[in-house]
Amino acid sequence: MEYSKLRISFILLFTVILASTIGYSVFEDMPVFDAFYMTIITISSVGFSEVKPLSQVGRIITIIIIVSGISVLTYTLGQVARIFVEGELRRILGRRKLEKQISKLNDHYIICGNGRIGTIICRELSDENISFVVIEQDSEKIKQLEEDNFLYLNMDATLEEALLQAGIKKAKGIVTAVGSDADNVFITLTAKGLRPDIFVLARASDVQNESKILRAGASRVVCPYLFGGRRMAQILKKPTVVDFIDSAMMDSQLGLRMEEAVVGPASDLIGKTLIDSQIRQRFGVVIVAIKKPTSEMVFNPTPEEKLESEDTIVVIGKKEDLKRMNEVLG
Repeated sequence: MEYSKLRISFILLFTVILASTIGYSVFEDMPVFDAFYMTIITISSVGFSEVKPLSQVGRIITIIIIVSGISVLTYTLGQVARIFVEGELRRILGRRKLEKQISKLNDHYIICGNGRIGTIICRELSDENISFVVIEQDSEKIKQLEEDNFLYLNMDATLEEALLQAGIKKAKGIVTAVGSDADNVFITLTAKGLRPDIFVLARASDVQNESKILRAGASRVVCPYLFGGRRMAQILKKPTVVDFIDSAMMDSQLGLRMEEAVVGPASDLIGKTLIDSQIRQRFGVVIVAIKKPTSEMVFNPTPEEKLESEDTIVVIGKKEDLKRMNEVLG
């Protein structure tokens, strides 16, 4: 709206200058440049002397220029100033709003980098209503973050200040998904220095750098190219298995999902066997595995397997059933 007003004001200003130049040229017999010069010094009210003595008609033209030209020029300059001031205020207020929302985050994830991998991670987390904040410097990627209405910081993720402002002290985990493995190592070291117990999921562009990032303190390292190549090979070898896993891991027409749930310390299922807990019967889920607090993984557990506090149960079922199961286990 404000840009249309600015366009109209420029059209009016150009019209006044053109008409005045023609008026001086025709009625005062001035060369075109002298007529244009006379128009400009009149509109700008700089007080320079007239190019030549004016006739009665020339003075009337000058009066019209003073009244109309200065008004239009003032209005145009006002529109330009308003757009710049309002734009700057909007940016300042927008930044303050973002910083306020980020400061309220708790148990969230910090995503460092909004490239191809980071974008996918953000959309997956957003679909599950999981809180996160992105640290990104690239102006084009920031525009995309604004369009997606994601929380972000326009900062360098390798700096301690950026991680602190993103709320690393209260975060659940951090994802380093920038393109440079060296930066991913540096971010991991910085994050672990600020909070040694934080979960760090790091990206490795080169498989050879995976061990280096792990030594830097990363909890898990993912190499997208290696993972993608293996997945393509699995599609060739076992297409039905891959289709089933896709159906279980992502929303599909079947409505099935693979999910994990932790047995809370106050759960009444602690000490019970799977058959006594009746998890399968009550919630219609398939128990795939149980991860013990010691990190031991029990695949395809028997009905006699006992549940312990902090056990992580991996199941396949419908979203509504999984939600009810989580409430009971917690």
